[in-house]
Parts: sequence; structure tokens; C-alpha cells
Amino acid sequence: MLNIPFNRPSILGRELANVQAAVDLGQLSGDGTFTKACNQRIAEMTGANAALLTHSCTAALEMAALLCDLAPGDEVIMPSFTFVSTANAVALRGAVPVFVDIDPETLNIDPEAAARAVTSRTKAIFAVHYAGFPAAMDRLAETARDHGLMLVEDAAQALGSTLNGRAAGSLGDMAAFSFHETKNIISGEGGALTLMRSDLIERAEIIREKGTNRSRFLRGQVDKYTWVDLGSSMLPGELIAAFLAGQLDMAEAIRARRLAIYDRYCAGFADLEDVDRVRMPHVPQGVSGNGHMFYLLLRDIEDRDAFIAHMRAGGVVTPFHYVPLHSAPAGLRYGRADGPLPVTDDTSARLARLPMFWALEDDGVDEIIALARDYLFVRQN
Repeated sequence: MLNIPFNRPSILGRELANVQAAVDLGQLSGDGTFTKACNQRIAEMTGANAALLTHSCTAALEMAALLCDLAPGDEVIMPSFTFVSTANAVALRGAVPVFVDIDPETLNIDPEAAARAVTSRTKAIFAVHYAGFPAAMDRLAETARDHGLMLVEDAAQALGSTLNGRAAGSLGDMAAFSFHETKNIISGEGGALTLMRSDLIERAEIIREKGTNRSRFLRGQVDKYTWVDLGSSMLPGELIAAFLAGQLDMAEAIRARRLAIYDRYCAGFADLEDVDRVRMPHVPQGVSGNGHMFYLLLRDIEDRDAFIAHMRAGGVVTPFHYVPLHSAPAGLRYGRADGPLPVTDDTSARLARLPMFWALEDDGVDEIIALARDYLFVRQN
């Protein structure tokens, strides 16, 4: 029997040496040497005007909600097929997450559904780049411009992906990234907020520093720092940043390896997609992905659950993904759906994810494909 987890974090280069260097430098609190280096590197990778490291993508999304000036009664349009942090960031401000359906081809927010959901109370659109593939940001940006809305990328899965040559993280007003251990580039926990609007940078620094102007103080712009706005402790410690810096050094190699695994999966299931036994991810026109995820869409929930059980019995972990937020207890309490969301409900019931991590060798990928095909052929009719 195989023993292949869904994810396995790996040390690839200078991560541990960087951690020791951070200790030797004598600063373990945030915004030290390694945090600043990571901020600069992430800004370069995304083409954003600024990047601020956070202790999680959740924190970056909560910063984005504050920067959108959300207040009770405001509405934010987002897909229901996303992680809870996207909606929590909005609900914590007293605003209402308005859930819309996803595009059946990309599994990203349906831009036309988003446009239809705009009301006089709408303040922002939170677009999720599912599986690392950027959403239809040009159409969403048009809606945002027409109605004076903020456009936020939930780019948790999308570092290194592009849309028409523009990097995720530079496609909206701001973007939130994740470095959780299940992502391509990791620090255990961790995140970042990138900003395209220069007028938001100073306030973002204040929110991230517990609502104080400490960053201006450290730059010598004020003679003391004090509480000036809402905020929280959003910084990671230097040990997290030091580990992350080592991973960022390997970003291109990580992306290349994951794309190679992705392509191997595509080749392994292409014939089964041709006969409508499964459906694989479809890369939108103009999009270059980062190999974050490979999934299969099975026929229905019974087929999906039987597939997951078959893979587990063979020693391979292939989890499903999100429970739609519009039908979750907190989603019913704090948000609302803008009409029926049939694609979201159908996708959630049929999707299973295959293992994807740096240390997964080609032989392991082939064994996963073979085990999956054993099930798919038996259940073909």
C-alpha cells in the first residue's frame, strides 16, 4: 500500500540557516532584516507598489477589510466557494458577505453574477483566485470602476500566477497571500498584503502595527509614535520571515516542479476527460498558473466520496474542498446568497484534490494516477 499524504512541507535551501541568522542578529520581533527582505521580494514578484508581511492570509484579508472602510450594513460581493477567512474579514467589520456563484469552467467568481449583485450598499468585491488561476479581473475591475467599489484579490493560492502578463497581487487595489504549509511557498503560517494604490500604504502600515504610527517613527518621520487608527498585531516574528526568505529564494524552482506535476496529472487523465468520466482544471485564456492545485471533478457526490475512500484505502489522501459558505451556519447568520448558486453546490459535491508538493517524485505521481484510474475504469459505466 502507498503512503502519500495530500501535502508534505519541505526545506529546500537556506531556511534553517536564515533562522539561525535571525537569532544571531538579535531581533526576533517583527519588521527586522528578514521581514524587510521578504516585503521587497514579494513586491517585486507581484509588481505591487508595496508588500507587507503578515502572520497569516487571514490577517491580510482583515487588513483589506479595514482599508475598505467597511461598516455595519455595507455589502461585499464574493464567491461562496472559498475559505472562511474571506467572509470572516467582512463579517468582523459588521458588513455582509454577499455570496455569488462561480464560473463552471474556472471555478472562480462569475464576473457577471458579481455585476448583478451590486446594490447601493455594496462597497467592495473580494475575488478569489481558485487553484492559483486568477479570476476574470478585467471584467471585475470594470464593475468596480462603474460603481466606485474596492477590488480585493484573495490570492492565497496564486503567488507566481499571471493574467495577461500581469502578476496576481497587482490586479486589484490590494491582494492577500498565504504562506500556510499547504501553499506553494511556505513559512508554516504566514501571509502578506500587497497594495497597488499608493494612497493606502501608510494606513496599511498603521493597521498592521496595532493602529499606531510606529513605522513612521522608525523612519524618523515623527518623534514618537502613538495610537492613530484601528488596527491589530498583524506582524509575523522574524523566525517566520527568515524561513520564508529561504523559500522565496526557491520560488522559480518550486513553481517549475509543481507545474511539472500538474502536467503529469493532466496527461494521466486526459483520456478519461475525453470520454466525460472526469473533468480536470481548465486554464483560462491569458492565464499562467503556478501549479498550486490539481483536482478532479467526479460525476456526483456518491462518486466523489467513493473515489476518496478508494484512494484512502490505497494509501493516498485526496480530500474534497470547501463546504459552500452560503449554506454554512455562519454564512446563513452573517451573509446572504444573491439567488441560487447551482454551480457552487454542484462543484463542492464533486471535487477531489490530488497530492501536490515539492517532494512528490514522478514515480509517486504515476502511482497516484494508476490508483485513481483503477477506480475510474471500474466505475466508468
